[in-house]
Amino acid sequence: MRIGFFGTPTFALVTLQALHAAGHELALVVAQPDKPAGRGNTVVPPVTVEYANLHDIPTLQPAKVRTAEFAEQIEAAQLDLIVVVAYGRILTPRVLAAPRLGCVNVHGSLLPRWRGAAPVQWAVLAGDNETGVCTMQMEEGLDTGPILLTLTTPIGPHETAGALYDRLAELGAGLAVDTVDRLANRAGPLLTPQPQATEGVTYARMLEKTDGKLDFTATARELDLRIRGTSPWPGAYATFRGQPLKILEAVAVTPSVPPSGTQPAESRLPPGEIGRGARVGTGGTASLQLLRVQLPGKKPVSGADFMNGARALGEHLT
Repeated sequence: MRIGFFGTPTFALVTLQALHAAGHELALVVAQPDKPAGRGNTVVPPVTVEYANLHDIPTLQPAKVRTAEFAEQIEAAQLDLIVVVAYGRILTPRVLAAPRLGCVNVHGSLLPRWRGAAPVQWAVLAGDNETGVCTMQMEEGLDTGPILLTLTTPIGPHETAGALYDRLAELGAGLAVDTVDRLANRAGPLLTPQPQATEGVTYARMLEKTDGKLDFTATARELDLRIRGTSPWPGAYATFRGQPLKILEAVAVTPSVPPSGTQPAESRLPPGEIGRGARVGTGGTASLQLLRVQLPGKKPVSGADFMNGARALGEHLT
């Protein structure tokens, strides 16, 4: 079975490697164009293109996909199936119809929850207890096609979006191989596409830099989700003495209440005020304890070292 693979970032690379290792014929890899990366802005190819070049798999990197020329290139490849993983472009009906068995997408959520570009991040930002991966028969709508296979996994209480992204990439790769094996009649029972539920639809828009800005009138729980959900990008931050302070790791801490008649209860910090133990006041009863932070041009340090070095007690984060 001739497979065309559409995917660009590392999330896609894991599936591409798995399909290749499983012995499927990869006739073509399609990814977005090369882009500048790193401090030097050196133009580099996507990781999927690097892998394809290493294994002599033909590649395409069109600047635009909604053209007759691109559709003709896909039709000329005479594909049996297209597998799409985090490609980042919307395909035209003509491209979707080109392969004999259509197009299958590997998506990093339990559809119809978190359709769109950033499902992993928004699952963490929303405080979901679980998420997963699914394979879907693609159609013209945004992640609206019928579901082929689904795999569910819990989200850890301290798991970042970056760590969850890596886990779901591995789970998605295995699910993709299982799906393609069944479509090729190599192993397992035949697949019966199931329409998505009409209830519970949510959308995961692409994150922006400003999504990392912390608002300390929120609760400690909400701030913890914001920090984990925006890690590693765009990264959570606050303003300290007019400079951005990256909040790399923190934890919600409930004030201790001593036994009656012993000593005064621990006072609640106003939102944004920095207290002892690198705790920051929030809009709720709990405070946010800074575990690891980074000032501009400096290395990451513990919250305690930040407090000692900056003498920040009593100051505010905004």
